[in-house]
Amino acid sequence: MAAAYYDVIVIGAGASGLMLAALAARRGRKVLVVEKANKVGKKILMSGGGKCNFTNLYVEPEHYISHNPHFVISALSRYSNWDFIGLVCDYGIEYEERKHGQLFTLNGAKDILNMLLSECKKTGNVEIQSSCEVKAVNPLYENSFEVITAQGQFNCESVVVASGGLSIPTLGGSGFGYELAKQFGHYVYPTRAGLVPFTFSDQFKEVTTRLSGNALEATLSNSLNTFTEALLFTHRGLSGPSALQLSNYWCNGESFQINFLPGTDIAIWLKQKKQSQPKVLLRTLLNEYMAKSIVVELQNLIWPEESEIGIGNLSDQRLEEIGENLQNFNVKPSGTEGYRTAEVTLGGIDTTEVSSKTMESKKQKGIYFIGEVLDVTGHLGGYNFQWAWASAHAASQYV
Repeated sequence: MAAAYYDVIVIGAGASGLMLAALAARRGRKVLVVEKANKVGKKILMSGGGKCNFTNLYVEPEHYISHNPHFVISALSRYSNWDFIGLVCDYGIEYEERKHGQLFTLNGAKDILNMLLSECKKTGNVEIQSSCEVKAVNPLYENSFEVITAQGQFNCESVVVASGGLSIPTLGGSGFGYELAKQFGHYVYPTRAGLVPFTFSDQFKEVTTRLSGNALEATLSNSLNTFTEALLFTHRGLSGPSALQLSNYWCNGESFQINFLPGTDIAIWLKQKKQSQPKVLLRTLLNEYMAKSIVVELQNLIWPEESEIGIGNLSDQRLEEIGENLQNFNVKPSGTEGYRTAEVTLGGIDTTEVSSKTMESKKQKGIYFIGEVLDVTGHLGGYNFQWAWASAHAASQYV
């Protein structure tokens, strides 16, 4: 029996795969989407704590990490955050703006998934098969491929790899897209977990364990970047937006600094308090800024000997040392929680070997790469979804 023929076969029914299928179908293309998981859009449904941070009000190329930073400009300019927001509004999906321009659905991520599936159904040109793992992709003859799956063989003109990265394997993350790219001669940058909590194995681990569940606004920085957002203590280490953001710029063996009191020159403030409230304990003053439990742990780390001494009895030099420690506290993680909890995968397919206009492989005509499988990683805050929408749009015009 002859294999069923489609114009386009999309590998992966996540954000970028479903978006591409819907847009290509609008052009009259007959599309098959194959997904190895038993349900489509699993990562969409769990994103943003189930509320799906689907884009951001402020999308710029500098919000993305890539060995080839100019690559994102073309796709992002041709399908902007406002284009996607327009689609969300067309469907009457309620959303809210949170910090830093992040947009979340009000009623849950299922609204975004249902919108994408509705867009796929509109034309009648899209078929979606779940529990359909791809075993092999082979060129047949000019402008034609065979895609061998667990549910049989299909033939097509264009293959779109939208299989994502290695993050959260329980939701379908795998290295399939990287292996396929290598098969067609592409270079794949080494991958690592991104937007991921830090873990510790030294004395600081005991501190984070005791403080587990506590959070505060803090600035985390290293030589590459600085982020001021919420920092969350966990049983294993540090999480929260500031830690997740910095993890994209951190490598094993490196230290980074924490400013527990951003926006204030604590040394100057402490010296002023020394004049006005000399009998007050340092920890009492700091309780204005953060939870008592956090202050006690910092006291044990930074000024244990002076814990019961009024601030008036501390020298200006000592107050400066304490202030410096509170605002430039050095920590050295033992690692991260890895792909198990990572929101994204850093590294991936070298974008210099992919057209920024069409997302087509420069090595093999008819193969396209979109979304996370490429060496493009967004900051936390809806940027990775916007890359999914924009890269899918770019490829959809040419598949």
